[in-house]
Amino acid sequence: MRIGLLGAGRIGRIHGGNIAAHPRASLAAVADADAAAAQRLAMATGATIGAVDAIIVARDIDAVVICTPTDIHADLIERAVRAGKAVFCEKPVDLNAGRIRACLDVVRAAGARLMVGFNRRFDPSFAALRRRVAAGDIGNVEIVTILSRDPQPPPAGIVERSGGLFRDMMIHDLDMARLLLGEEPVEVHAIGSCLIDPAIGAAGDVDTAAVLLKTASGKIAQISNSRRATYGYDQRIEVHGSLGLLTAGNQRATTVEHASAAGYVVDPVLPFFVERYADAYRLEIDAFIAGVLDGTPPAPSGEDGLRAQLLADAATQAATTGRPVRLMPEHQ
Repeated sequence: MRIGLLGAGRIGRIHGGNIAAHPRASLAAVADADAAAAQRLAMATGATIGAVDAIIVARDIDAVVICTPTDIHADLIERAVRAGKAVFCEKPVDLNAGRIRACLDVVRAAGARLMVGFNRRFDPSFAALRRRVAAGDIGNVEIVTILSRDPQPPPAGIVERSGGLFRDMMIHDLDMARLLLGEEPVEVHAIGSCLIDPAIGAAGDVDTAAVLLKTASGKIAQISNSRRATYGYDQRIEVHGSLGLLTAGNQRATTVEHASAAGYVVDPVLPFFVERYADAYRLEIDAFIAGVLDGTPPAPSGEDGLRAQLLADAATQAATTGRPVRLMPEHQ
């Protein structure tokens, strides 16, 4: 399977390296507006450098992986599926739910495969937790708790283009909450503050937020996000059910503990997403390649991307207005 990579930035380099190392695929070509970035990745992976237009229409390229800025994701997806390509696209498909729906219509009309990059589904610990929830280890799910805290805030310039914390950062947690609840949320409560970086507030965003989701049957998810964690990249999940509790904790460089009269000393948690989710990114690309070659349905799908975006939109609205948002069936 020959894959073209559109975008050679940080996430593009991660996916490009994983594709190049995959036994069932090859990185055929790389495109980026930054010629130097494309050159570096091509040299590291043995790929050629190509233009976006050429990669999309190339008959000897089977699929494209889209890691470009968000505002051109939907256009590239549509062009690629019309050219007969399978597509993996980093989240989100677009920041506008209406534009996502229109894009998914094109994907369906083309009979094409689209997978959206919610990498946390593929984290080995989170995936194992999900399997055990599905197997009934803790009975009926009652409340899901997700904590996600970055080590430091992003530059304000990125914030201005991101769509806000709920659409940029929390959307990963909203996707996980949907999976673990096993039902679609119908009610969204949200609050947010700017406590860390005044520039984020000046850009119209928040850096500290909490969301409550409720399903029609009454299941609850609570999500806590912060753009600052002085101790590293904080990523934890807890699912409480009628028969018990499942948790997935933070990861450290080693499991070594030093005990002394002063107490216990352990390694800090991993510093950021590149290290924390290295396995997840590799397994995510594994799933995409296997799905294309073996014909299994893509997951997360474009519809998963839309549903997470609708929750992020609702959380943004709830935090802005101070009122909960009810999601009607046509908006789910």
